[in-house]
Amino acid sequence: MMTLAQILRDHQAGLQHRYGERMRPEHHAALQSILACHTPDCGEVRYQCAPCQQRQQAYPSCGHRSCPACQHGTNSQWLERQRQKLLPVDYYLVTFTLPAQLRGFARHHLRWACHALFQVARETLFQFAHNDQRLGDQLGLVGVLHTHSRRLAFHPHVHIVVPGGGLSGSRWQSLPEPYLFNGQALAQVFRAKFLERMRAQGFTLPDAIPRDWVAQCEHVGRGDTALAYLARYLYRGVLREQNIVAYDGEQVTFRYQNSETQRWETLTEPACRFLWRVLQHVLPKGLRRAREYGFLHSGARKTLRRLQLLLYVTLPSTGTVTQPRKQRVCPCCGEPMTLSFWRRPCRWPVIRRRCPA
Repeated sequence: MMTLAQILRDHQAGLQHRYGERMRPEHHAALQSILACHTPDCGEVRYQCAPCQQRQQAYPSCGHRSCPACQHGTNSQWLERQRQKLLPVDYYLVTFTLPAQLRGFARHHLRWACHALFQVARETLFQFAHNDQRLGDQLGLVGVLHTHSRRLAFHPHVHIVVPGGGLSGSRWQSLPEPYLFNGQALAQVFRAKFLERMRAQGFTLPDAIPRDWVAQCEHVGRGDTALAYLARYLYRGVLREQNIVAYDGEQVTFRYQNSETQRWETLTEPACRFLWRVLQHVLPKGLRRAREYGFLHSGARKTLRRLQLLLYVTLPSTGTVTQPRKQRVCPCCGEPMTLSFWRRPCRWPVIRRRCPA
């Protein structure tokens, strides 16, 4: 299987030459982490089997959230935490998307734009819930930020999973039918709130902003499928290395699923352009891709437990999910191996350049 790190090693110089002026510190940090993953730069561990004296050597992963070669366990842990919070009600997936005319602005002000996307989407949903007599006073939201389309183009949008009901005092109110909110009405309020936030921040609005924005609200059953979809790209980048289908040293071909036809298609382009297509989705340090609100927030565990009692369900504790560390087994005798040596990873310098806010 072709790896992203291998393509980076072959074309790192060309990538720096062509896109160096557009690369931010987080891009350089991600690039260096991906190159170092599972190499001596990430440290070294050695294991030894006491009965047969068999020795093994391994290099740890980099742990960067944009590296496709690691963090698979972190994705699974996040999904398991969300599954522990599932309620026996209908769920809805609401998607808010920035129009094409604002994507250049969002690229240059990525931290502010992503934070505003979350905040405006939350405010919009809470406003609709407050005005809807079918719902209670408090909603529960789980939001995940995506900056990419299926073709890995820059396409910032936020997905929010919403349980079909709300908490009104000590009483749970379920929706009487599988319908939450109107997508067009959501888009109008979302547009007005986002543009107002831009004006209040002092940003100049670009010309020809469309009047009609895109917001979708769809019924997704009991929510598990939607959460599994959102968990795919949380902590391992936007590209699965299995989708790199060809690389001849100059051109890269990757596959993607067309959102309209649901068929798999391929795209071939020069390696440097492909690498920038992937790296442009690296988020600034400290910017969280997943957020929770309302009674699904991590600080509202008592409220969630009360909801579980109201709905006559017994769910596991919503505490941190921990998985036992896998025991390395000797390939010769099958006995557990013990750690005999551990070396810290190298600390490589991050290239810092001046870049737009």
